Amino acid sequence: MVDFLPPNWLPALVVFLAVGMAVVSLAFLAESLREVRRRRDFRRQLEAVTGKEGPGGDALTTSVVRAGEADSVLTSLPQVRDLKILLEQADLNWTPGTFISISFGLAAALSASAFILSQAAMPAVFAAMAGLWFPLMYVKRLKKRRIRRFEEQFPEAIDLLGRSIRAGHAFPTGLKVVGEESPDPMATEFRQIFDEQKFGLPLEDSLLGLADRIDMVDVRIFVTAILIQREVGGNLAEILDKISYTIRERFSLQRQIRVYTAQGRLTGYILAALPILLGLAIAALNPEYMAILFEDPMGKVLIAAAAVLQLLGFLLIRRIIDIEI
Repeated sequence: MVDFLPPNWLPALVVFLAVGMAVVSLAFLAESLREVRRRRDFRRQLEAVTGKEGPGGDALTTSVVRAGEADSVLTSLPQVRDLKILLEQADLNWTPGTFISISFGLAAALSASAFILSQAAMPAVFAAMAGLWFPLMYVKRLKKRRIRRFEEQFPEAIDLLGRSIRAGHAFPTGLKVVGEESPDPMATEFRQIFDEQKFGLPLEDSLLGLADRIDMVDVRIFVTAILIQREVGGNLAEILDKISYTIRERFSLQRQIRVYTAQGRLTGYILAALPILLGLAIAALNPEYMAILFEDPMGKVLIAAAAVLQLLGFLLIRRIIDIEI
């Protein structure tokens, strides 16, 4: 066994795995049961529409209403509504309750493991905060990745929509063409707009829903231009061409900025990895020298403080080089 590791690292690892896997399993079990209930409700509604009443229809309706009370109360909170929008933007089929369960489960697992390792309250508090922070950063990273793919596909989708309108198709038909011919996530979003207006939702509400799901300036410009054109008229195909040209020029400028800030990103990565690599090298060359840092109470506090400061420094460098246009 490696000498510089604390003697109670194995119980801490076992506690972390046990608590984390238990909470995540319960969260996904609840999500699976909720999906089964949604499918059953949908089947019952189809039976009601076709005139075939299933057994226990009234009791089932009552149970469905009661089962949805918890979700409706939870989603009535403004912060939970924002979380629901964030999960939709990341294209995750989680409910806010599932996400909150996973976050608190990871926080409990990390906190218990840190307390077993350090026998102190402060590292456990920092570990709990990290456990709450990691799932949120994971969802935001998925959202950012999906929006980046959408941004790359958006000019081509606008050009395809403009060509469809020039060919004589109506605007909803153009949305259907983009939904069929484009890759994901572009196809998914435009197909949803077409399906929503097809089933009776006003086109204005469908477009505003797209602006809510895709947090991009270009999408808001696109939606605003479409809504204004529908109010005052004008050549929609020419408007779409100008929007596509503007988006391409903005995307080219963003790439140039990424080239100019590449040195700053590389500096951030090096400064973040250097202390960790140096500590591992010292631990491999002289384990007794490094073991004092893990055994002494002050050393454990210094490790926790160094980890927090290291993370804050890395985030600050990322913030400096993140130039929005």
